Amino acid sequence: MAEAQQARVQNAVEEMVQNLEKEHIRKMQGRMFRCSAECCEHPGNSMNQVHQCIERCHTPLAKAQGLVTSELEQFQDRLSRCTMHCSDKAKDLFDSGAKEPAVRALMDGCVGSCVDEHLNLLPSMTRRLKDSLNSIPQ
Repeated sequence: MAEAQQARVQNAVEEMVQNLEKEHIRKMQGRMFRCSAECCEHPGNSMNQVHQCIERCHTPLAKAQGLVTSELEQFQDRLSRCTMHCSDKAKDLFDSGAKEPAVRALMDGCVGSCVDEHLNLLPSMTRRLKDSLNSIPQ
């Protein structure tokens, strides 16, 4: 993928992830740490009980991180498939005798379309992630 196109995607995804982190993940981290500290405040509990308590505290954040990771992997997979299709089209054009500038133009245009399509998916992906994060029981 051309560097400029790759930077567009990377910047947009980073911005989305940073917003999710500020609005959702960070709050969950705070709850997790407070909950974990509370687990340690009971001197009568066994070491095993404390560890189980801490694990329960970590569960919502682990689910949240898993959701975000999974969604980002799916996004990346879809974008990769799209750009692979562009590579196939460019190879076919080159194999049919087209000159390098024509192949490059096709590739650049195709990859640009992939990037535009996938950037347009980010708002719905963000909404879906926010809804999923909000539905995780604390």
